[in-house]
Amino acid sequence: MDSKLREKLLGKFAEMAAKSAEIGNRLLDPAVAADHHVYAPLVKEKGELDRILDSYAAWLDLARERGEADAIIADPSSDPELVEMAKGDLAAVAGKEEKLLLRMQDALIEKDSGGNKNVIVEIRAGTGGDEASLFSGDLFRMYKKYAETLGWKTEILSSSPTSLGGFKEIIFSIEGVGAYGRFRFESGGHRVQRVPETETQGRIHTSACTVAVLPEAKEVEVNIKPEDLRIDFFRASGPGGQKVNKTSSAVRITHIPTDTVVSCQDEKSQHKNKAKAMQILRSRILDRIRTEEERKRSAERKIQIGSGDRNDRIRTYNFPQDRVSDHRLSRNFNLTEVVQGRLDSLIEALADWDRSEKIRNL
Repeated sequence: MDSKLREKLLGKFAEMAAKSAEIGNRLLDPAVAADHHVYAPLVKEKGELDRILDSYAAWLDLARERGEADAIIADPSSDPELVEMAKGDLAAVAGKEEKLLLRMQDALIEKDSGGNKNVIVEIRAGTGGDEASLFSGDLFRMYKKYAETLGWKTEILSSSPTSLGGFKEIIFSIEGVGAYGRFRFESGGHRVQRVPETETQGRIHTSACTVAVLPEAKEVEVNIKPEDLRIDFFRASGPGGQKVNKTSSAVRITHIPTDTVVSCQDEKSQHKNKAKAMQILRSRILDRIRTEEERKRSAERKIQIGSGDRNDRIRTYNFPQDRVSDHRLSRNFNLTEVVQGRLDSLIEALADWDRSEKIRNL
C-alpha cells in the first residue's frame, strides 16, 4: 500500500476511534440513557465502529512492536545478537502490518457501503410493453434463486402482476447478513434482447427494466414524524382491474416533506400492508439521505455503483447469443448461468471493480 493511501487510511481510523470514545462518554450521560430514541442509535453506531476498530487496535499493537524494535536497532549499546533478533521482528511486523492495512481498507469500504444490511429490491418494467413486464419477472426469479443459494429469505412487499405472468413493478426484501453488500451492484438499467413468445416472425426485440437496490432501514435509523405522513386506504385490484379484495385493505403512504409515495396491496390485512409500506418508505428515505451525503463528499462518487442514478444501462442480456454483458466491467458472462441465479462470478468481479474505484476515491 502506498504511503499516501496508508496515511489517509490511518487518519480515518483515528477519527473513528475518537468518535467511538466520544459516543462512549455520551452513553454514560443519564439523560441520554433515559431517551431510547437517542440511546439506541448511539449504541448501534458504537457497536459498528468497535467491530471495525478491532483491526486498528491490532495495528496499534504492531506499531508499538515496531517502535521497540527500532529503538533496539538504533541503540549503539544494544547486544549484536539482540539487534539481529530485533531486525527479524521488524520484518515479521512489516508483513503483518500490510495484511492488517488491507483488512482495514476492506472494512472501511464495507462500512461506507452499508454492506451488512438486509436489502429491498425494486424492479420496474420500462420500455418494451408486455415483454418488459415478463423480463421483470425473470429478474425477480433470478435474484430469488441467488438468495436461496445463500440461505437468505425473500419476501414480496408489493407487486403489480400482469396477466401474462410478469410484473409492471415488484418490490421485495432479502434478509441475510451481507445482503446489501452482494446486491448493491444491481442498481441501474437492465436491457434484454430476445425473441418474445408473442413474436410470430422471429424478430429480436429490445426491452428494459430498472432495478433499484436499497439498504433496509430500521425504525431507529430514519426518524419519520407521524405528522409528515398522509395515509390513504383503498381497495386492492389485480391484473385487468378485477377486484382482489372487497375491503379497503390496500395502503398508500405519502411522506410529505420528500413527496415519497409507497403503495402496498399484496396482503389482505390493512395492518400488514401498512407495515410493509412503512418498511419500503424508510428504506427509500435512507437511500435518499445516503445518496445526498455521497454527492456532497465528492462529485466523482456519482459514477460509483448504487450512487442513485438508476437510469444508466448497466447490463444487457442477449438471449440469441447466450451472453450477458456487464457494461461497467466490459466483460461477458454465460447467460444461462446468470438467469438461473448463479451470480457469484459476476458479483465477485463487480466487487473487485467497486473496491478499486473506492480505493481510488478514498
